Amino acid sequence: STGLQNQVSGVRASLPVLKQIIMKLKLLTNIQEAYDELRYKTSWPTQGQLIKSAIIVMIASAIIALIILVMDQVADNLMHFLYRLDRIF
Repeated sequence: STGLQNQVSGVRASLPVLKQIIMKLKLLTNIQEAYDELRYKTSWPTQGQLIKSAIIVMIASAIIALIILVMDQVADNLMHFLYRLDRIF
């Protein structure tokens, strides 16, 4: 037999149908486990912690952007200097 047979009606569920049912049950189980973990096991930051973290991220982003800007300007000036030397010789 390729699947389970219902003893009362004699109807059989084919193997692909059973696989689909099992996949749906696994998906529902995964969704329920993810919800439970987010609801009961995750510690969420307070509003104050969240604001402090956001400010730190913004300041760090601004500092990194300034460092990249300075590096870009140095590289640009160096290239202009080298190309001017190339025209001289």
